[in-house]
Parts: sequence; C-alpha cells; structure tokens
Amino acid sequence: MFTGIVEELGTVATCGARLEVRCAMVSSDLSIGASIAVNGVCLTAVALSDTGFIADLAPETLSRSNLGDLVTGSRVNLERPVTPATRLSGHIVQGHVDATGEVVALDSLGGGNWWLKVRVPESLDRYLVEKGSITLDGISLTIAKLEAGPIVAVTVIPHTYTNTTIGQARVGTRLNVEVDVLAKHVEKLIASGRLG
Repeated sequence: MFTGIVEELGTVATCGARLEVRCAMVSSDLSIGASIAVNGVCLTAVALSDTGFIADLAPETLSRSNLGDLVTGSRVNLERPVTPATRLSGHIVQGHVDATGEVVALDSLGGGNWWLKVRVPESLDRYLVEKGSITLDGISLTIAKLEAGPIVAVTVIPHTYTNTTIGQARVGTRLNVEVDVLAKHVEKLIASGRLG
C-alpha cells in the first residue's frame, strides 16, 4: 500500500518489458522482491544495483498504464510502500492502475500553483466526486472540479509541480489513473444488496 506522496524522481535507464530506474533515496533500503510504486504502478524490484533497481513489466501493466510510453531518460515518480509506523499523508493508494487519462490543460494560477485538467475514461466517472481523492501518476490529489467528458480538475501546488513529473506534463500526456478503492467496494456492496 502507498500514500501517493512522491518521495523521489527517478530516471529511466532501460525501458520495455524490463524497466531499469536510476535513483538514490528510495533504493537505499530496497530489497529484491520488495514493492515500489513507479508513476503510481506497484512493481516488484527483481534486481538492485548501486544506482537503482530493475523491475519486470507484465503485459497487463504495459497495456493499462503509461509505463510502455517511457523512453531512456524519462523521469518517473517513485514511492516506497508504507510501513505500520508511516503517517498516511495522502490517501490509500494500491498501485493498481485503473486506466490512463489524458492531460487536456495545465494552466498557471500564479504563485507557482497550477490548474490541471485530465480526461479520464467514462467507466471511472462513477468513482469520482468533488473533494474526493484521485491518484495521477502515483500522486495523491484532491478533485477540485468535475466536468463533462469526464474531465477531472485538480490544483497542483508548487511543491508537487516541482518535485513530481506533473511539471513535465503537456496537453496529450498520458497519466496513470487510480480511483479510490473504497468507492469500488461501496459500489459492489450496494449492488449486491449487502449494504443499505
């Protein structure tokens, strides 16, 4: 489990079905077999080096996320899993990406703040509410506005813009989207008649 609070920006050294990421901080206590979130996708470290880690990407991961779009030199958001003593600063993030969304706007609000709008698949709309949580490329964000499309709008603060891949996003950039898992569980319970 993750929180959506990005710890480090890593750099892709090798991409494809085997992903090699150069990083320093998150690999300091990483072990083979450990989970690590890369752009919000939960991966398993299969090899370690002095400069980072290697993870294998399954066909499902490549088809459902934007990790197949990476090239050598791409920057990626990295987060280690929470521990029992970790503060849950963001929200519950599993690293199980639902789909990708497309950036439709990234506009300056002044003061280093940005207004990000992302078109998400219609199938995810029912899990989205204003002031609810959404994970975009592994970043825990609060939904500020919902528009037809469906389009999710969030405010990006200066720290997030500078210390994550959001600062590199452009119109058309694909972002990994994970909706709140609690909304999915509630929907299933209501549909089954076990709640309500």
